Amino acid sequence: MTERLPTTRRLERALGDFVRTRMQGGMGELLMFFLKQGWAALFGLLFIIALIGTKLIWQDDWALQRYDGLFIFAVTTQIAMLYFKLETWDEARVILLFHITGTAMELFKIRMGSWSYPEPGLFVLGGVPMFSGFMYASIGSYIARVIRIFHMRFAPYPPLWVTFVFGAAIYVNFFAHHYTIDIRLGLFAASLILFARTRIWFYAGQTPRWMPMPVAAFLCAFVVWIAENVGTMTGTWIYAGQSALQMVSFAKMGSWYLLLWVAFVTVTLVSRKALSRHAIQPELRPSPSAPEALDYQGQQTRSP
Repeated sequence: MTERLPTTRRLERALGDFVRTRMQGGMGELLMFFLKQGWAALFGLLFIIALIGTKLIWQDDWALQRYDGLFIFAVTTQIAMLYFKLETWDEARVILLFHITGTAMELFKIRMGSWSYPEPGLFVLGGVPMFSGFMYASIGSYIARVIRIFHMRFAPYPPLWVTFVFGAAIYVNFFAHHYTIDIRLGLFAASLILFARTRIWFYAGQTPRWMPMPVAAFLCAFVVWIAENVGTMTGTWIYAGQSALQMVSFAKMGSWYLLLWVAFVTVTLVSRKALSRHAIQPELRPSPSAPEALDYQGQQTRSP
């Protein structure tokens, strides 16, 4: 007997069926790609909406400060992600680790004057509003969810210990470059050397597609850069030397490109089954309308 799928899996299935019955072929697959990307980035999208919404409606004379409202929203969203099984508890623990490392970097960068948070708030630690850690968590959430939603495989993937050293070097450099030589150019080169051969295999439909991993990291960094502009345009944070209506420097996209590798390496602590040391050639997936597709999806759901 086929196992009943979780509510979120049934929702994804219903969305896919809706699109496939109305749009066939390449255009339908492309639409599914963007819909799945948006679904994977749910936490981040909700947070961006919250940044814009609170900026538009918040009043200075309200008892609750805007930053505190954002913190409460972020905590509530994270609880909802777990309650509705949009994230697993294993993923949440790893996302929490990235949350903590991101907050630690925020505390350091604020002290160094790299950026600032101009508004007051109660839930603030060392000049850093506590909602900021959830912005890093939303990126970890996206990576964990996109791997599951697209049934991603990464192949050929470098040795795990090498990627952990690479991620640690990136993280340390975010601190060390304030006191010694900045090695980010070497880290950019290392990302290409290590991952140039790595393909991200994924399914937007039945056919396996692939993208070079460094290209995917660059595209994700561009999207985060857009989100950064939302943050500064709403006055939520301001970079040193930047006016309220000035675009964020493209150099920040390079910083996020590197930080995304840290986030990905962190998520691989619980997503190792998606990694393959050798090149692979994935097969076609069963049609979502076929009975065996439910068995296939059930197996994916049960996989850790």
